[in-house]
Amino acid sequence: MNLTVRIGWLCLAAVSVGILVFGVVVALFPPDGDAGVYRADGLASAGLGLFGMLIVLVPYRRRERWAWYALWFYPFFWVVHLIGNLPPSDDHVHQVLFIALSLLGLLLPVRAFFPPKPSIAA
Repeated sequence: MNLTVRIGWLCLAAVSVGILVFGVVVALFPPDGDAGVYRADGLASAGLGLFGMLIVLVPYRRRERWAWYALWFYPFFWVVHLIGNLPPSDDHVHQVLFIALSLLGLLLPVRAFFPPKPSIAA
C-alpha cells in the first residue's frame, strides 16, 4: 500500500474513532438538559463514526473514489461544529485537530485516487 494512502486512512480512522467515542459517551452519559435528545444525537454521532470507519477501512483503502468523496463530510462536519460553537466542549482544540487530520487524510493521497492520465506521444 502506498505510504500516502496509509497515512491518509490512519488520519481518517482517528477522526472516525473520535466521533464514535464522543457519540457513545453522549448516548450513555447525556449532559444536563433533554437527555432523550442528547442520547439520540449521541447515537447518531456513534453511527456516523462507525459508518465512517467502515468506509475508511474498506473502500478508501482500496482507493475507491466514491469513498474519497464521501469522506469530505468529515472536514465539513468539524468546520460546522467549530463555526457554530457546537459541542462536545467549549475548547476548540479537538475540532481544529480533527479538521486538520481529515484534510490531511484526504489531500495527502489525492494522487492515489486521481492518478495522472498517461500522456499520448504524438
